[in-house]
Amino acid sequence: MTYAADRVILDADSHVMEMADFLDGFLDPAEASRLRRRGMEALAPVLDDALAKAAARRADPGAAAEAEQRLLTDKGWAALGGFDPAERSRALDLFGFQGQLVFATFATAMFSLPRSLRRYEDQAELAADLDLLYVGAGAQNRAMAAFCSADPRLLPVGYVPLVDPERAVGCAEEAISLGCSALMVPSTAAGERSPSHPDLDEFWSLLERTDTPFVLHVGGGGRLLDRAFHNNDMPVTDHLGGGENIRSKDYLAIHHSPSVFLGSLILDGVFDRHPSLRGGCIEQGAGWVVSWLHHLDYAQRAFRRTEEPLRRLADTPSAYVRRHLKFTPFPGEPVGWMIEQAGAELFMFSTDYPHPEGGRDPLAKFEETLTGAGETERDRFYAGNMAELLGSHTPGVHAAI
Repeated sequence: MTYAADRVILDADSHVMEMADFLDGFLDPAEASRLRRRGMEALAPVLDDALAKAAARRADPGAAAEAEQRLLTDKGWAALGGFDPAERSRALDLFGFQGQLVFATFATAMFSLPRSLRRYEDQAELAADLDLLYVGAGAQNRAMAAFCSADPRLLPVGYVPLVDPERAVGCAEEAISLGCSALMVPSTAAGERSPSHPDLDEFWSLLERTDTPFVLHVGGGGRLLDRAFHNNDMPVTDHLGGGENIRSKDYLAIHHSPSVFLGSLILDGVFDRHPSLRGGCIEQGAGWVVSWLHHLDYAQRAFRRTEEPLRRLADTPSAYVRRHLKFTPFPGEPVGWMIEQAGAELFMFSTDYPHPEGGRDPLAKFEETLTGAGETERDRFYAGNMAELLGSHTPGVHAAI
């Protein structure tokens, strides 16, 4: 029996654990030489060990069987299918999931811009970094599509920076043509523009026209919290023991960038201009959505007298959230209460496989918190809401575009 048993499940969050050369086959050598590799180079012993163990699994059926037994306990590069697409398909067989969104883990760090462009005094340096940004994003999208290409259950997530609207459209067009099922955008301002700026309407129109959702993901908003808040003479590690992931005060801020980004789209009328546009907020918790719905509606009521865009909105801000957006709770959040308070149409199941944050039994964790939810609500949580997000990109559904 599979992990899912007889339940239909779509997984809204999983990852590739990239090897150091993940992007190299999708760049010419001159472009590849510009990538910022220091972080990956520091991981060389871990990556070498993972490659050796994967080779042992391919050579020894007994070692492969043992790895399958550890499907939910081995994490990172040690996990089954962390970086090998054939093994990943086998992992999905064991999970029994109908589909799984697949994000990159580390590749973006090799070409990304700093959060603020104001640090650049030399415009030539900025231009060079912008070139690297879009070259790297294109390579990442080609690499992600290649990783997922042999299994229709593996749904690649492309990455599209919004800082240059024209190049964003080109990057998105290529990613969609490659088969990316969703496009991740940073949950920040688009350089010196709001993501709701009319200059980006062509980008949002492209997503709407191709029935492709956008997604936000933790890390896409840059640093969660000013590091000074951790300077309290009480040092701690992160909850996974590394010190560079997330700690309690980071968790307090994890929803800040997506709530502002998505709120800007809503209050500035992006969903009125693009009524079929859909988006997801991934691995940033969802308990905050309950109060955020009220917060958005109050913002409209409080400021509509002095802000004409708010008066132009065709509906209440919370109504746009319910029609256009989905969210993945963390395992352990009170999902049953969240559904009761905010509605069954908002929340999606995810494993974060093979990252350790997903835990060793995400199904059990979520079932513990689905108090009061009936089978209809559970079906929406485990599959229906993600299918609504993906639209024609849902496995087994084909767009007529």
